[in-house]
Amino acid sequence: MQADFLSDRLEKRQQSGLSRQLKVAGTLIDFCSNDYLGLARSTALKNAIRHLDDAHPAALTGATGSRLLAGHTQLADEVEQELAMFYHTESALVFNSGYDANIGLLASLPQRGDTLITDELIHASMIDGARLSYATRLRFRHNDLTDLEQQLQQPRTGQAFVAVESVYSMDGDLAPLTDIVKLCDQYHAFLLVDEAHATGVFGPQGEGLVVALGLQERVLARVHTFGKALGVHGAAVVGPALLSQYLINFARSFIYTTALPPHSLLAMQAAHRFVQQHREPQQLIQAHIRNFQALIQEYLPDTHWTDSQSPIQCLIIPGNETCRQAALTAQQAGFDIRAILSPTVPAGQERIRICLHAFNTPAELQALIHILQQASQFN
Repeated sequence: MQADFLSDRLEKRQQSGLSRQLKVAGTLIDFCSNDYLGLARSTALKNAIRHLDDAHPAALTGATGSRLLAGHTQLADEVEQELAMFYHTESALVFNSGYDANIGLLASLPQRGDTLITDELIHASMIDGARLSYATRLRFRHNDLTDLEQQLQQPRTGQAFVAVESVYSMDGDLAPLTDIVKLCDQYHAFLLVDEAHATGVFGPQGEGLVVALGLQERVLARVHTFGKALGVHGAAVVGPALLSQYLINFARSFIYTTALPPHSLLAMQAAHRFVQQHREPQQLIQAHIRNFQALIQEYLPDTHWTDSQSPIQCLIIPGNETCRQAALTAQQAGFDIRAILSPTVPAGQERIRICLHAFNTPAELQALIHILQQASQFN
């Protein structure tokens, strides 16, 4: 049987200029990946993981089943206890990825009769989780506290939940968490925060923006992912012990999937211990953010950038083709940066997305700024 409809749909995507292709990373200077602290390429972390592997010679290669069947181990308990301590909370529940964690959390926590209020720019994984929930869903304009309050004032019968990211992946800006927490307290709503792009970068030891602001006791659930700044894999939902017990019983993306293998758990453990013992990468990335923004002010004062205090820096270049050509100019000069096009972002908000890393050098930052001077001429 010929699946011609697949070809038709792919051809339409190709004609729209939005076709996606897998591409092996080359030798360009990395200003694209989410490896903010450089831990994914760290020999020291790799050795730390190997050392933990050697210390657990009896560990199986695979998990052998879901956590509720054969896949739960003493090692999983140990890692979750360490994660709870690291993130200043009662408990942590490991999921296979940040996507699985957000799906499980948002699909199971708000029930029929409840209200789920989400920032309009939350990640696709949170959107997909919200779609699976039977709760009434409302949206508020991005980081707009007035609009959020108006949504919280809507009549409701059940519980209210507010879902946001602490650092937004397409703009790099921060949620006004302190003010959002105040509104949630005022209107008796529970706050859910995706800390994917804040983990490892913000907080005294990389615990995320919620801990950096001292709000951990006032946030019901946080999702921390480990495949970005921490350089490994997996994720955890952290919060009260009662929350973990709830998710074990109701989160389908936890219940019905094979657990992570022991090696992944040991890698999580090693990465969290590593960032506690090595503060230099976090200090370097914060210095790079300050330096890069100073270079923008000096060399690109008339360009339009998103309001970012994170490693994600975005130069707005409206128009898909114009933005694509600007990114190509930088790539041809040896810099791996990518164009983010509509409909991934709204039309007119197309941008070059730049990710800074602890391993980038001041000379590379300076050279990239000079290339962006040329690329910005397409704007």
